[in-house]
Amino acid sequence: MISILDKHDCCGCQACGDVCPKGAISFPTDQEGFWYPAVDVAKCVDCHRCEQVCPMLHIDEVRQHGQHNPTVFGGFHKNVAIRFESTSGGAFSALASEMYRRGGYVSGAIQNSDWSVVNFISSSKRDLARLRSSKYVQSAAAGLYRTIKNLLEEGKPVLACGSPCQMAALRTYLERDYENLVIVDFICRATNSPKVYRKYLKWLESKFGSKIISVKAKNKDHGWRSLARKVVFENGQVYYGERHEDHYRRGYHGNYFERPSCHSCKFKGFPRCADITLGDFWGIERIDRSLDHDLGTSCVLLNTDKGADFFRRVADKMTLREFSLDQVLAGNRAPLMEPVSFPPNCDRAALFADLDTMPFDQWAEKYFPPESPPPPSKPSLWRRIRGKLAHIRGILRHPVSYWQLRRWSLPRPGIDADYRQGRVFRPLAYTAVNISPKGLLKINRGPFTLGQKRNSLSRRETLLLVEVGAVLEIDGTLTIGSGADIQLFPGSQVHVKSGSFNAGLQLTCADRIEIGEDVRIGRNVQIRDNNGEHYIIQPGYTWHAPVTIGDHCWLCSNVCVMKGVTIGEGTVVAANSVVTHSLPAHCIASGNPAEVVATDIVWRP
Repeated sequence: MISILDKHDCCGCQACGDVCPKGAISFPTDQEGFWYPAVDVAKCVDCHRCEQVCPMLHIDEVRQHGQHNPTVFGGFHKNVAIRFESTSGGAFSALASEMYRRGGYVSGAIQNSDWSVVNFISSSKRDLARLRSSKYVQSAAAGLYRTIKNLLEEGKPVLACGSPCQMAALRTYLERDYENLVIVDFICRATNSPKVYRKYLKWLESKFGSKIISVKAKNKDHGWRSLARKVVFENGQVYYGERHEDHYRRGYHGNYFERPSCHSCKFKGFPRCADITLGDFWGIERIDRSLDHDLGTSCVLLNTDKGADFFRRVADKMTLREFSLDQVLAGNRAPLMEPVSFPPNCDRAALFADLDTMPFDQWAEKYFPPESPPPPSKPSLWRRIRGKLAHIRGILRHPVSYWQLRRWSLPRPGIDADYRQGRVFRPLAYTAVNISPKGLLKINRGPFTLGQKRNSLSRRETLLLVEVGAVLEIDGTLTIGSGADIQLFPGSQVHVKSGSFNAGLQLTCADRIEIGEDVRIGRNVQIRDNNGEHYIIQPGYTWHAPVTIGDHCWLCSNVCVMKGVTIGEGTVVAANSVVTHSLPAHCIASGNPAEVVATDIVWRP
């Protein structure tokens, strides 16, 4: 009979429950949210099968399958959309697609509708989007081992992917190697409490006042290294928890809510229990820059001959290069070789007791607050004098620019901006701004720089007109080059999240124009949601219709965007194109009218 006296001795794989012939083992959770086996003594027949499958008791046996010096590859999937949607470089997707092609089954972790995470077995490639990407919380594996064994006994091929302890448990449960089974694990730093994860998501729903509709750990909208968790809400708001600004990631990297067994993990190092090990190739930029575009690079450890043979079947789907194990260890030594350590000055019992009573953000601030930046050093007297002299020289060289900035840095009718944060609206020299007393320029977060130019001697005029009832709203940093002519007709609305718009922009709004986050616009681009009140006698004709440009789009030079158009997220519109109908996300469009010429693309500035 299995009995857990020390929680460090149970990894939570749940294989003991699958193997029990009497169903005598259940898995209640403790105060920390982790499950542990509980045996119903009345049902137990003392067969000791639970002890025989426990990977914690048989680690030396399961390690016999691997090699001390695996073959190592680094690279990424050739399909950039797959790479973009994956945690690393898309190697798992390549392996899974090959197993689906063979008519086999693939197991991995998925998120349920309540955001709990479970191990799931799939026979359809349609499930791949749910299976790919790390979830960063412990997954429930009850029933997994029994189902996989039944499929193998029926002669079905299976690709099983899970944490190192789960895949070690699969080895002990099966008792022998199956030719039709490929086992894949991943470089696991540690596994997190499902209870902490649920409370974190509930806090986000409370903060944004809306239900969550999607969660993507390590989203790459802002790059692979941003480590961003993208959470989308029913009300349309989006949260990007980047790096250690995000409470959950900061606590995870601080080792505050990992399973106790992770602090003495038996599954680190070599030989590995799995045929193939996947992970992030951290440090690839120092070894081979051609394999790094901040979109994710996989490292692939081929631990067995079977794993190497299966991987060769998918190598043509990836851009690859062979490396040494030492090169991988340079950026992954800790997660591959070393158990995590619980913070020495933290009371674990008090930590989880407070989790039950405190709001998540207050709990995080109490136990693992963000690091405070060092106080700025006071500049020397000479540096302060030099700064004052430089400021005076700037005024003497460009008096018109200085006067313009001073004029618009003071609160005035028609502008809603927090001037305590600095000059959030920065119209530069030779900029004509006309905001009606009943119009509004609303800057939620700036700066908004208008009339930017490389040639400081240029007198090229930049125009901004906001008429009665019109609203120009800016959410983030926005720079618009010189020569722009921006006109908001009465009652119209333009909403820009953030971006960089080059010289010569012509924007005319009579209805509504939405421009997303980090949008790049080339020279002499035209965006208009109207035909200038010209009517055509035609059924269904309207002279204006809203325009929407998604996040991270790029409109190249001389593009013209017409009324009623929606351009999907991440799309590139080639130079001199005329967009007359909506375009999907992540494509390249070109021509007059613009048509899709490439799909599944991701670009980076």
